[in-house]
Amino acid sequence: MAKIQPLLAAPSPPSSGDHRQGQRGRQAYTVWMKSLVFNGNGCAVYGPDGAVAFRVDNYGCRGGREVLLMDRAGNALIRIRRKGFGMFRRWEVCRYEEGEEATPWFTVRRADKGGATVAMHGGAGTCYRINGCSARKTEYKVHGVDGAAVAEVARKQTGAGVVLGEDVLTLTVAPEMDHLLALGLVVVRGLINRSL
Repeated sequence: MAKIQPLLAAPSPPSSGDHRQGQRGRQAYTVWMKSLVFNGNGCAVYGPDGAVAFRVDNYGCRGGREVLLMDRAGNALIRIRRKGFGMFRRWEVCRYEEGEEATPWFTVRRADKGGATVAMHGGAGTCYRINGCSARKTEYKVHGVDGAAVAEVARKQTGAGVVLGEDVLTLTVAPEMDHLLALGLVVVRGLINRSL
């Protein structure tokens, strides 16, 4: 099976796949907004080695009420549930820790001007903001409370400068950002736009 190589970022941590420690260091992932399962909805995330690192398979309809982000072995890492209706709609994200029941992690709500806000469970208010949540945009950033970009998503370009399709993206995560949190936000944004 062919591997999909992401663009090189700054030096990355070893590709041990240890998602429990949140993988630190600037790293680029390739996100293909297609399911690996025939007739499924979801996406596949490829690591720096070109192999599948994470995947989302939604066997229901697009924008389903519940989806799971899994590692390459199929172990659930994050559960995302859509709650509420209309302007009260939110996405609640829980994290699995070493096979234990999911514990609340963060909540995402739509905001004004085509963005979304992220509040950590038990925290005091908004911790992150996603700009560019409209379905027409393929490029967007996640900003921390200080306004600095902690993750960025853009259409993937090959080394020769060829821009790939709108469903092939590069996710670049800053060293201070938890990589699993950044991947969870990409999945939630896909659910907001009903592209997963």
